[in-house]
Amino acid sequence: MMEERIEKAIELFKDGYNCSQSVTAAFADMYGYTQEQALQMSASFGGGIGRMRQTCGAACGMFLLAGLETGSVVAGDKKGKAENYKVVQELAAQFKEKNGSLICSELLGLSKQTPLSPIPEERTKVYYAKRPCAKTVEEAARIWANYLEKHHK
Repeated sequence: MMEERIEKAIELFKDGYNCSQSVTAAFADMYGYTQEQALQMSASFGGGIGRMRQTCGAACGMFLLAGLETGSVVAGDKKGKAENYKVVQELAAQFKEKNGSLICSELLGLSKQTPLSPIPEERTKVYYAKRPCAKTVEEAARIWANYLEKHHK
């Protein structure tokens, strides 16, 4: 079942959804969200958050899911926040270990001088060949699936 969700995340990315949407939407039904809601809630995190090349969108999708799984809903719940942040830090460490970085621009090999643009690139064969995004989507989905299998026994 989890392997199907990982495949779904990759498919969503190849269909044109951003990295964050792909990871989030592959698991969102587990938390009572529709695919459309998942795509909307994660839309701004693609391209390293709004195409600013900061934290990888695939990792952000994984962190959104961690919030749905372990996030506290009580304002002053320091223990609950700490437990969620611990999960996020563990997931981030695994992602960084697998991919070499959490930072979109580093994952893409972009220089610091690359100008920001809100316009997404066309999804062509060249796009997919030169970018590690399908792999980072797969890794984030796999890390999340492994987390769930480990904690839902």
